[in-house]
Amino acid sequence: MADDTVKRAGVIGLGAMGFGMASSLARAGFEVSGYDPAPAAQERASDAGIAPLASPEEVFAATEIIVLSLPAAAHVEAAIAAAQGAGLLAVGAAPKVVIDTSTSEAEVSRKLAAELADAGHGFLDAPVSGGPSGAAAGQLSVMLGGDQAWAGRAMPALEAMAAKILHVGPSGAGNVAKLVNNMLVASHMITTLEALRLAEAAGVGAEDALRVINSATGRSAISEIHYPNWVLPRSFDSGFSTGLMRKDVRLARELAERSGCAMPVADLVAELWAEENSGLKDADDFMHMGDPAVDRLSKKEKM
Repeated sequence: MADDTVKRAGVIGLGAMGFGMASSLARAGFEVSGYDPAPAAQERASDAGIAPLASPEEVFAATEIIVLSLPAAAHVEAAIAAAQGAGLLAVGAAPKVVIDTSTSEAEVSRKLAAELADAGHGFLDAPVSGGPSGAAAGQLSVMLGGDQAWAGRAMPALEAMAAKILHVGPSGAGNVAKLVNNMLVASHMITTLEALRLAEAAGVGAEDALRVINSATGRSAISEIHYPNWVLPRSFDSGFSTGLMRKDVRLARELAERSGCAMPVADLVAELWAEENSGLKDADDFMHMGDPAVDRLSKKEKM
């Protein structure tokens, strides 16, 4: 590792993403501990050489670098509050830096960063892109927000987990960038589906249409990666749920409202992703939305 003073890392949230990041940290030479409320996740971590601990507070106590991989901002706040309540983030305690890889909210990140900075600790919003496979391979892209000094302290851990680390700006900037990115992903899924349905209706198969799109200016990560890997093979197992995508679209629209930014396309995309229009449950993999064999668009058109 580039910084021999930082040798211990903890991961709170050992789902598909958190487990992959913990494994990448272990490969890079960190002593890794972790916590997850699911016993199966704890057992899997133990089998992979990651020390399972009994609570988030124990992870904070055992490590200098704490990686959060949690569903929402409320869970991030709860983990920090638990550590604060245990005195683990107090003034005078050994400096710690929290790397929050969750798709959280900029206002929450700014508040937590200010609280921890006042006590001598760091908080970085560091949402990621790349999915479970990228997490497992240490090939994520990180959209980093926060103080440069804390970013430098966290860099060995970030480099263990990611191939691209983009420091966007101060606290909250990473969250904003991730919501903008995921808003585009949600939109690209709709527009790519619409394009392929048109191609097939006019006599050109989806695979042939994609070959053209991916060689021309209409391509996107959705058309280049997601369709060939998860939609057309009909595996629908990308590891990212429809519920999480709906959450990210909602957060992006709320950010737009607070910022006074009109988002007419995002408003329509949100309606199309809604369960009553798409027919998808929150637990369904979000790749189902792109299935050209299922007409998920006509319900909205008939409203």
